[in-house]
Amino acid sequence: MNATAYLNAISKLDTYKRYGKVLRVVGIMIESKGPAANIGEVCYIHPASQRETPIIAEVVGFHEERIILMPYEEVIEIGSGCLVEATGKPLSIKIGRGLIGNVINALGKPLNGKALQKGLMSYLTDQSPPNPMQRPPITNALQVGIKIIDGLLTVGEGQRIGIFAGSGVGKSTLLGMIARNSEADINVIALIGERGREVREFIEKDLGEEGLKKSIVVVATSDQPALMRIKGADTATAISEYFRDQGYRVNLLMDSVTRVAMARREVGLATGEPPTTKGYTPSVFATLPKLLERTGTNSNGTITAFYTVLVDGDDMNEPIADTVRGILDGHFIMDRKLAERGQYPAINILQSISRVMQQVTGENHQQAAKQIRNLLATFEENRELIQIGAYKRGTDQEIDRAMDYYPKIVSFLKQGISDYYSLEESIHLMKNLLHGGARK
Repeated sequence: MNATAYLNAISKLDTYKRYGKVLRVVGIMIESKGPAANIGEVCYIHPASQRETPIIAEVVGFHEERIILMPYEEVIEIGSGCLVEATGKPLSIKIGRGLIGNVINALGKPLNGKALQKGLMSYLTDQSPPNPMQRPPITNALQVGIKIIDGLLTVGEGQRIGIFAGSGVGKSTLLGMIARNSEADINVIALIGERGREVREFIEKDLGEEGLKKSIVVVATSDQPALMRIKGADTATAISEYFRDQGYRVNLLMDSVTRVAMARREVGLATGEPPTTKGYTPSVFATLPKLLERTGTNSNGTITAFYTVLVDGDDMNEPIADTVRGILDGHFIMDRKLAERGQYPAINILQSISRVMQQVTGENHQQAAKQIRNLLATFEENRELIQIGAYKRGTDQEIDRAMDYYPKIVSFLKQGISDYYSLEESIHLMKNLLHGGARK
């Protein structure tokens, strides 16, 4: 770099610090007079107490020439007249290979006691989705090591999948299995709005030591302010984007996108937005597509994303579930009735779909999957008649065949938490199921 370039850089520096002062605090919202700042910019609030570090907040709106700020932490030490310092920059975090194996918060600070390695680079958490014309088509299957998914709902590298379920049906367990068994290079796991107790349980029990070695876990628990939960999703997505740009195959597993939407609703209501569908503000439905579209393929690498959607009362048509399903490239519906029967993973094959399966699988694989779906659909349509004994064998050849194959299909759909099947093994088991004859 020559002297002219240094002089040009120096001439562009803003050597002034701009300050304002806090006027009032209402709930999670802080109003200040000044400083000059833009939406999305980070500001430091300096409490009157002897606290060494300032409170970090973000500009989320304006009201009658006053700035509306949301803090990244609790507001107990903020009072009227506290200084507000503008940084002139949006939130950025430190990213690099040294992050792998770490558990961090939404601001990129380690939570597991490990110090971050030196040499990490700064990266903005808020990025734009890739140009749609620069997204390569999805052509390769991604092995996730779970036979019900690899066999009947095959995922492609760069696909975005929604995992829809009520509470306690096994979403976190399924995410842990995908993180451990997938052939992706790196996992980025975002635990948004989780109970604090569940974070360590997920890392030690569901993810395990082997899974953590190739994972980065971003945590924003339910007790943290709404902005931290929103930024948790942005930070995890930004980390995924960084590694995708380095040419890696990345898995992004976010649990759950519903809690991100709830945090957006909190911020929207606090800044004066009107509630619309089921209390959600318009900004929720405007920002969800932007977040979800950031993942997928680009010219360097891929982000295969799995977003869990927590549905109230198992209602798959509630507003957030309906919006997310329309944006993503497929959905896995987890059924409480299947879980009650002891079938894990409790994925309802007949209600689930992978929209890129036709592009990443061969003809024989597709035919085998179609036959198993047809047999399962035939049995489920006539389940009540069969269970009460109203159906007599020999009446319908298709129903007889479905009854013969049903126990084998259920056995194929079940998988232990610690079990692993390659994509080839899953296809082989499907063909054996169909061509090995019915149960004798």
